[in-house]
Amino acid sequence: MDKFVLTVVTGIIVGCGGGREVIVFHAGSLSVPFKRLGDEFRRRTGVRVVCEASGSRLAARKVVQLGRRADVVAVSDYTVIEDLMMPEHAEWYAIFATNEMVVALSPKFKGEMGTDDWYEVLLRPEVSFGRGDEEIDPCGYRTLMVWQLAESYYGVPGLAERLSKACPRENIRPNSEAPLPLLETGDLDCAFLYLSVALQHKLRFVKLPPQVNLGDPSSEDLYSRASVEIEGKRPGERIVKRGRPIAYALTVPKDPPHPELALKFVKFVLSEDGAGIVRGCGQVPLDPPRFEGDVPPKLRR
Repeated sequence: MDKFVLTVVTGIIVGCGGGREVIVFHAGSLSVPFKRLGDEFRRRTGVRVVCEASGSRLAARKVVQLGRRADVVAVSDYTVIEDLMMPEHAEWYAIFATNEMVVALSPKFKGEMGTDDWYEVLLRPEVSFGRGDEEIDPCGYRTLMVWQLAESYYGVPGLAERLSKACPRENIRPNSEAPLPLLETGDLDCAFLYLSVALQHKLRFVKLPPQVNLGDPSSEDLYSRASVEIEGKRPGERIVKRGRPIAYALTVPKDPPHPELALKFVKFVLSEDGAGIVRGCGQVPLDPPRFEGDVPPKLRR
């Protein structure tokens, strides 16, 4: 698929569609930024933004398998759109932000943990930790990739398998925000989350080396050595996801309920003002965004 860079129009037409709405299915880790983006978009246009959070793969499957209609689908991994939505349900997408993985700590966790020993602390019998479900949420399969990369980086054979065995099924949650209540209550000591989520909820966290955290664009070749098998587009199909730098993307599916408003909202998210909101929520906006596929002319300058 050809890749090209577009400069996004930053202006928003004010006063359109009073009382109408834009329906957005988005990744759980986008809950805070998209709430703020929606509030600002409504202030400028009078159009309400209805947000529905879930794991990114579930957000796409709502359209693909459940037949639900959305104006915008925003995911934490652009390959979700490639794997599950294109070409039948989407023709293009825009990559708009990056992130990185961290180990977030419960406010009630009294132990010490650092960049060099986090995996040793997690393997202690008295320490509990959680992660996302790899079948529903990219944060889940990215956590498994982090463990594989850590095994190589720290030179500890079998580390990924030991961490997997130490994280029981009841500690695996459906999306990247689902562990937050368990961290708050102390039912989990730690969880693998995105940096932005930890910052938004004012959690202590341990940063991981760039060779491990999936947040360094220059480490793409290294990340590709990690892989996880997950469910594909069709029932019974399995696909292999390979590690790559974290990249968030959004698209307007085919046949959205409000196509004109959907594109206006996308323009706002990708504008300088939208990027400022995303940056204020702990993510790094792509400047300029990167587009793939048959991009609508209205998104071209």
